Amino acid sequence: MRIKTIIIVLITVLFTIVLMQNTGKVNFQILWATFWMSKLVMLLLVAIVAFIIGVLVGRPKKIKRLGGDFTDSNTDTPNSSTLSDEDKEYIN
Repeated sequence: MRIKTIIIVLITVLFTIVLMQNTGKVNFQILWATFWMSKLVMLLLVAIVAFIIGVLVGRPKKIKRLGGDFTDSNTDTPNSSTLSDEDKEYIN
């Protein structure tokens, strides 16, 4: 097994243990609302939201380029080949 897989399994097992130990009902107050809810449900909701935020933040970003491609303005010679005359003779 890869180390990443082992770490994910360990975190999942620890998370499950924490969830199962917190099944009692508690009073939650969120902004102006007050309600009774199982700690299990609240921990699960927080974990799901945190996972979704982590996936969204961790995605690779698309690189946007502003302007055009860079071109070298120092192109005095019409023949932009980097081959020497000897190389050109060898090829032909």
